Amino acid sequence: MIGASREAFAAGRENLNGLTDNTAVDSAKLAEELSSVTVLLDREVSLRRVLTDPSRSGQDKAELVGSLLGGQVSGETVDLVSGLVRSRWSGSRDLVDATEQLAAYAEVIAAEQAGKLDDLEDELFRFGRVVAGSHALRAGLTEPKATAAAKAELVQKLLGGRALPGTVRLVTALVTHPRGRSLEQGLESYAKLAADRRDRVVALVTTAVPLSDGQKQRLSGALAKLYGRAVLLNIDVDPSVVGGVRVQIGDEIIDGTVTSRLEGARQALEG
Repeated sequence: MIGASREAFAAGRENLNGLTDNTAVDSAKLAEELSSVTVLLDREVSLRRVLTDPSRSGQDKAELVGSLLGGQVSGETVDLVSGLVRSRWSGSRDLVDATEQLAAYAEVIAAEQAGKLDDLEDELFRFGRVVAGSHALRAGLTEPKATAAAKAELVQKLLGGRALPGTVRLVTALVTHPRGRSLEQGLESYAKLAADRRDRVVALVTTAVPLSDGQKQRLSGALAKLYGRAVLLNIDVDPSVVGGVRVQIGDEIIDGTVTSRLEGARQALEG
């Protein structure tokens, strides 16, 4: 998001934080309802255009939201979406992106409130690695011709009873309504939301063998000094790297693996 949309989303996120600071508000329910609103806005093009029309007053758009959603979702969700449409948006699709991100962020908050945020982060990461290692599974979850119901059923078979309800809801929302994103991009965006909640960055660490607790602490400490923020390590063991460590944070890669050094030497020789 850029310009007005970025400011509108920031205001919506602040409103969400304020709502969920109230212990009487069910953050998980809020997440589910925002996800439903996302599906509605994504499907109804004319509606989202009306709700982002700069020629209409914010009050008029908020009243429209109230008439459409009142009685269908909680008052907190109505208030949150009403606040979003009062703002100015650079494009109508940005409003859908915002409700989708706020839904995921509410799931993160719900997990944090339950003391399960570490579990949520780990389950999303592990699910991503499982999918990456199985072409058939990934195809089943991303096949355009498969119905949303079939994909949701597959997610339930894979994660139901084995993962947090929030993990199941996030993955289900992603595979049933990808909205142009790859499965990997969606899972990465969830990980970033969770990391942002704790003001830390996520590092994907690839090694040939599992790291000891001491090695994890030293690596995490070194990366925290480098990036100036706490660092969450997601460890992926891959024997093909031979030895050493490969670290990826966002688009940055620190590759100290034997495989990388051998490839560098090969290129030097060929050059």
